[in-house]
Amino acid sequence: MPICLFVLALSVLASAQSPVSAPPQAPAPLPVRRVVLYKSGIGYFEHLGKVRGNQTVTIDFNSGQLDDVLKSLTSLDLDGGRVSGVSYNSEAALDRRLGALRLPVTEQTTRAEFLTALRGGRVEVRSGTTRTVGRLLSVERVERHSSGSTTSVDTVSLVTESGEIQTLALDAGVAVRIIERELNEEVGKYLALVASVRDRDVRRLSIATAGSGERDLFVSYVSEVPVWKSTYRLVLPGAGESRRPLLQGWAIVDNTVGEDWENVELSLVAGAPQSFMQAISKPYYVQRPVVPLPERVLLSPQTHQSALALAGTGVVTGTVRDANGGAVPGTTVRLTRGGVPAREAVADASGRYRASGVAPGTYEVTFTMAGYRTANFTSVAVSGGMESVLNATMEIGGTREAVEVSAAAPNIGGGGGRGRGGAVGGIAAQRALSASSGERNFAVDSLRASAAPPAPSPEALAEARLMQQVDAAAAQLGDLFEYKLKERVTIRKNQSALVPILSQEIQAEKVSLWNAASSAARPLRAVWVTNATGLTLDGGSFSIIEGQAFAGEGLIEPLKAGERRLLSYALDLGLVVASTFEPVPQRVSRIQISRGLLIQQLEERQLRTYSVRNEDSEARTLVVEHPVRAGWTLGGTIKPAETTPAWHRFRLTIEPRTTATFTVEESRPTQTQIAVSSVTDDQVAVLVRTQALSGPLEAALRQVLTRKAEVARLNGEIARRQGEVEQIGRDQERVRENMRALKLIGRTRSDTVSSPRSSARRILRPRRSGAAAASACRRIG
Repeated sequence: MPICLFVLALSVLASAQSPVSAPPQAPAPLPVRRVVLYKSGIGYFEHLGKVRGNQTVTIDFNSGQLDDVLKSLTSLDLDGGRVSGVSYNSEAALDRRLGALRLPVTEQTTRAEFLTALRGGRVEVRSGTTRTVGRLLSVERVERHSSGSTTSVDTVSLVTESGEIQTLALDAGVAVRIIERELNEEVGKYLALVASVRDRDVRRLSIATAGSGERDLFVSYVSEVPVWKSTYRLVLPGAGESRRPLLQGWAIVDNTVGEDWENVELSLVAGAPQSFMQAISKPYYVQRPVVPLPERVLLSPQTHQSALALAGTGVVTGTVRDANGGAVPGTTVRLTRGGVPAREAVADASGRYRASGVAPGTYEVTFTMAGYRTANFTSVAVSGGMESVLNATMEIGGTREAVEVSAAAPNIGGGGGRGRGGAVGGIAAQRALSASSGERNFAVDSLRASAAPPAPSPEALAEARLMQQVDAAAAQLGDLFEYKLKERVTIRKNQSALVPILSQEIQAEKVSLWNAASSAARPLRAVWVTNATGLTLDGGSFSIIEGQAFAGEGLIEPLKAGERRLLSYALDLGLVVASTFEPVPQRVSRIQISRGLLIQQLEERQLRTYSVRNEDSEARTLVVEHPVRAGWTLGGTIKPAETTPAWHRFRLTIEPRTTATFTVEESRPTQTQIAVSSVTDDQVAVLVRTQALSGPLEAALRQVLTRKAEVARLNGEIARRQGEVEQIGRDQERVRENMRALKLIGRTRSDTVSSPRSSARRILRPRRSGAAAASACRRIG
């Protein structure tokens, strides 16, 4: 007995010390760490997380994302491991997935149909204390007759181990249990498939890794997302304020993917890379056509139009840098000639500027930027059709505080050299941010109602404008432009957020805008904005805040750094504009004779007069848009402030309570051609009166007219002689007719004494005597 107890204790101790196999580790979700949203409705996502050993991680999507993910997925195990496989739940129809089971069941299956599908399987039927085990043979419906009534009930037939066939009714309280493990697994699969129909639209991507120890796993892909939207607030300074207008930019971001964006690095790209949808997750077969080999396959080169430029003008361009060689974005470059402003440009994020449409001549160029000394250049020559390069170095000077925007360009999806297979751009920065103890979380929370604070004073608002900072870095990415939030963002799934992307002073001038194609007499209130932020502004809506009140709103198209644009936002009730049209008679500018043609070069002119009445107590600046017409050239002394492909923009200042007018003169050349042989005396006289003919040309035309008169005289003589010839011909014909008549009469008289037969013969056969005919003619004549 003691020996038995000792052996039992040893066995218990051994079992306690023996290693217990750990349960399989459940797949862990791989968190998203970076999101880049584009204007083409796609988003670039980066996931970064830790894996250990042969661990499997998951990423959740919805069905609309799966195709994009499958054609753009990149997965890298960065510390010596490898990705062994990627799988996802099928999107096939339920009936197709049920067809893959070994159970002949459908989605809508009754108890009898389900049991019929289990035929041949070992089951246990229990009714109270009675237990019957056997293989299921069949399921039938039978009728029972009791007390004059008939009921139907399902019965099962079992073949027991002893070979007996027993039929049992499936009454209330009768239970059927499946004994075979494989059959139970199939039933579990069937029930899981049926239950998946009610699940939310989640497609789970499982990424299996293989390796040892703890490692970093990086996954990136492109997915369909809602387009992010831009909206701006332009705060105009009040009366008496010398500050420049403040532009605030916001982005509306929607998270509709299958998981939360928690503590992610968010970037917004103002561009639309080409992207498309392809149902790559579904099996697809197509009948391929048979195409013969081509004899020659060549790609024809294409040419593309250049940007619109004014003929005969030059360009001043260059780079603005500080003493250390760094770019100075936002520097204002002004070109003046004789103290009169000519052109203005603003340096972009890389410090480059470009002033186009500069008339040839010599200019003074000034570079100004808050916090830097003004740089002046004199005698800068500009030639038509040429680019003049002028670089400037700005020296620090002054104490005015300026809003700064970092221009460090992050690497999206590119990079090089870390671990096996190479590192991916942004991972090193992500790790540094993840390890940073000062990491902050930007969350979008709902606003809570509170007691209304006292209204801020205008001085406080002006001070706050200078202190306003936006934690967003902007960078040029080729043809695209990126706003990258410096603070990480948390946006839950199926939620949206309003995030700041810009807060900076710009150049803006209040004007009134009237378009000649408009039938309204009232112009629009507008601001003439110059993008002095050094950044590219994405298109969107904007609101105008003036005098701490809402003044209007409108739309803005994408605006490059340094570009100038008119933005209208309200109706101007202080101005009334009217226009009248006055045609001018054509005048001959030149006449030439070539190859028998008289070619007249004409000039068609038109005048349009604009009348403007200012009923306001302050002076107004009006911008009139006059249409650009093909073939027409502007004349007169009034020149447009700028020209677009469709409009000439004329600038006019109207004093209070006054009416101002100006006239736009246009002309276009035309020509008419007249054959020299058809020129008349009257036409020559008109040309001489209009002083369009020179002396030698008039003499040549007079000689042509003289010769035309001689030709006309000769043609008249020819016509007269031709009439005489025709008259002689008619007289000769009349003589011949008379002669034929006389011959017939003479023969009739000479035959009157002969017999009737001989007379008739002579009449029918007249004599051919010329003398007799001549004698008869003399008697008649």
